[in-house]
Amino acid sequence: MSLFNRKNKEEKTPACACNAGCPTSEATEIKLEKECCGETVDGICCIKVLGSGCKSCRALLEATQEAVHSMGLAIEIEYVTAMEKIMQYGVMSMPALVVNEQVASMGKVLKSKEVETLLKKLI
Repeated sequence: MSLFNRKNKEEKTPACACNAGCPTSEATEIKLEKECCGETVDGICCIKVLGSGCKSCRALLEATQEAVHSMGLAIEIEYVTAMEKIMQYGVMSMPALVVNEQVASMGKVLKSKEVETLLKKLI
């Protein structure tokens, strides 16, 4: 399936239980092993850092944890290192930050303040 068709299919998918725009795993062609948790905290239902375990990936994880903590959010951040799962998001460069099952950043090690700014746009 072409990228154009996949994009159109994703745009037509219903939102998950969190109502934050996460695609449900049944409605998309790309099956994500873990769909959205369904528990929304200030408009954010899930945050994931995708990476291979390298220094840059761990730095993004730490910056994200710091940003979430400084914002006072009680959200657990999942660190995904399995390449099979990372490929399901269509990420071509790591580290990557996924918010509400949508890739928010890839290929950059964001600082804590940058992650905070990005998350504030979603709240």
